[in-house]
Amino acid sequence: MMKPSMLRSLQSAVSRGSSQLARRGYSSESTPERKVVVLGAAGGIGQPLSLLMKLNPLVTSLSLYDIAGTPGVAADVSHVNTRSEVAGYQGEGELGKALEGADVVIIPAGVPRKPGMTRDDLFNINAGIVKSLCTAISKYCPTALVNMISNPVNSTVPIAAEVFKKAGTYDEKRLFGVTTLDVVRAKTFYAGKANVPVAGVNVPVIGGHAGITILPLFSQATPKANLDHDVIVALTKRTQDGGTEVVEAKAGKGSATLSMAYAGALFADACLKGLNGVPDVVECSFVQSNVTELPFFASKVRLGKNGVEEVLGLGALSDYEKQGLENLKPELLASIEKGIKFANQ
Repeated sequence: MMKPSMLRSLQSAVSRGSSQLARRGYSSESTPERKVVVLGAAGGIGQPLSLLMKLNPLVTSLSLYDIAGTPGVAADVSHVNTRSEVAGYQGEGELGKALEGADVVIIPAGVPRKPGMTRDDLFNINAGIVKSLCTAISKYCPTALVNMISNPVNSTVPIAAEVFKKAGTYDEKRLFGVTTLDVVRAKTFYAGKANVPVAGVNVPVIGGHAGITILPLFSQATPKANLDHDVIVALTKRTQDGGTEVVEAKAGKGSATLSMAYAGALFADACLKGLNGVPDVVECSFVQSNVTELPFFASKVRLGKNGVEEVLGLGALSDYEKQGLENLKPELLASIEKGIKFANQ
């Protein structure tokens, strides 16, 4: 049986914002009603993500959707003694009901890459899933904040944007590619090398959400540690290859589902705080951007009542980071264009 203290620590880990809200004179009961939807809730990321969102005191209604298996996940999660009401929906016929009235929609739906599957196979399956889900979002909850987890994020976010544009519902401030796992990894790996407590570490990660498009800015990491250049290079590579590290450790039988669920829950929590008017909520995310010449780019974003309040600049980069930025641009642009082309087929 889970001890109350353990439940409390889990809740605070997922939503440190609840204590911040309390300090500002709110109780969880007086925070606004918020509906969060998880699309792909029965999957490897979706199940732990659904549990973590159930632990978040800012959520009042938790809607879980998948093509199959959702009633069981919803029943299981609904027994957790926290504030939100849980409802499960399965099959395309129930998608509209799942989405109606949503404030935040999190999309971990899709398939992980399986043995023998090419990247193009994976792209075509997941891109098709994202396209159909976003078509439904534009119809049933066009003003919701959309948190895209489905890979490849560098392409699925542009796909979503094109679908919303066609439906006449596109608002660049409400569409986010969730790159938080890159930040979580960069913080963890940096803290280990710098020998500092990870809870106080901050590392911005810019670019995109795959391979060399992931660029951690260790020169801006806090607390500052004077790490050797070769250590920075190794940390950068490990952050970029974090997903592969997990796939190999799971011997090809899975991917980063638990850490991704944690990262997804952190970013959704930040979105909820922003919607609720908590000031100075800043996270990295892959959004429509003018920070570089690319149409979409991950950088620090200030979150607020309308989603993106401000896309922040990159700050001072080291020579190594400047080179990394130039190196990633062609690959990131190709992924963005691939998504746009798919959406318009």
